[in-house]
Formats: sequence, C-alpha cells, structure tokens
Amino acid sequence: MKIKLLLPRKITNMSLEEAILNRSSKRSFKKDPLKFEHLSIILWSAQGLVESKKQGLAKRVAPSAGATYPFEVFVAIGENSICEGPQIISGIYKYISEEHSIKLKLEGDKRDDLARAAYSQNSIVQAPISIILVAKYEITTQVYGDRGIRYVHFEAGHIGQNIYLMATALGLGTVAIGAFDDDAVSEVLHLEKEEKPLYIFPIGFPKSISKRSFDLF
Repeated sequence: MKIKLLLPRKITNMSLEEAILNRSSKRSFKKDPLKFEHLSIILWSAQGLVESKKQGLAKRVAPSAGATYPFEVFVAIGENSICEGPQIISGIYKYISEEHSIKLKLEGDKRDDLARAAYSQNSIVQAPISIILVAKYEITTQVYGDRGIRYVHFEAGHIGQNIYLMATALGLGTVAIGAFDDDAVSEVLHLEKEEKPLYIFPIGFPKSISKRSFDLF
C-alpha cells in the first residue's frame, strides 16, 4: 500500500530564528494524533526533494557528500495516530523521496517493539510516530572510502536538525535517540544486512512547552 503525501508548503508562522531558539528535546508526549499535513511536511524536511531530476540526480533538503544520499527514512505509525487525511493503518512505512509518498512495509503498531529495542524508552510508545534513519554506508564509502563513514554520520546530523526545527515550528516535539540495540531495531524493521539504523526520532505534541524569547539576551 502506497500513500501520496501532501506537497510541501509554508504552514507555520515561526521564523527560522525562533525555531532555533526554541529547539529542545522533548521526551513526554500527549496522546493527540498528528495531522496528515504534519506527517507530510516532517518527512519532507528529513529527505524530501528540493529540485526535480536533472541529469539523473534529484537534490534533497539535507546536504550529502557528493549527493550520494545513503539514507532511507522509515516511520513507525501507531494506531489512530494520524488525522485529517486519508486513513493510515498502523505499521512501518518507508518514505519514498522521489514520489513524496510512504509505502507500507509492515502492518501493525510496532511502537512497543521499537521501544523495547531502545532499552524501554517510553517516549517511543507515547509519540504517535517515530522516524527512523537507516544508512547504507556502501553508497557513500564506494565513492570516498573509509572516510565516507564520517560523511554518513555528518549527514545523519543534518537530517536530524531539520527534523528538530520543523517539529519545533509546527508546535511539536522530538528527541534524538541513539541508544538502542542495533540488531533488535533491525529485526523490528526487517532490515537487510547492509541497512544500519542510526537514529530514532519520536514525534508528537509535547506535554509541556516553554517558549523562549530573545529578550533573555
């Protein structure tokens, strides 16, 4: 099953400066579902396209060494976690950048399994969705050798900051999770041997928001 996402557009009134100022990690989330537009724009902010294909290459929102783009983006969606859009059943979905769509990979709410794989971090269970960044190192290392490993890790940070800032601008929260059992996460997602999970980002409405002001300076 494949679902076409809403095309990206300006939907927030928060400036980049305000998003940077108010970016912080949130670990406790309300049960409220996300809007379909939230899901669409957050996935675009992670690995969406900013240029159409030219000479066989499509540029994405996050910088990548040599435009190799070694990352796949998966999203774990809970039961009744998306509203104001098409019906989306719970499961693990893969984001397809070129089509700006998601494709169902595994059916069923996998948040509990994913949380256990991340040493029982409850934020994954609470949040309606979690984005998982998965790298294929060979895509970059075949161009840059062992130094490509470093470039892949740089790119994970670029993508992660995009997710943080977009979530902040939408009034949502997230936290970057790197503490998990790699093999257990791979098993939950049914990953291939060459696919390595690097980051998990639970995303939802935070239980508490404290807005910062530039007046503090």
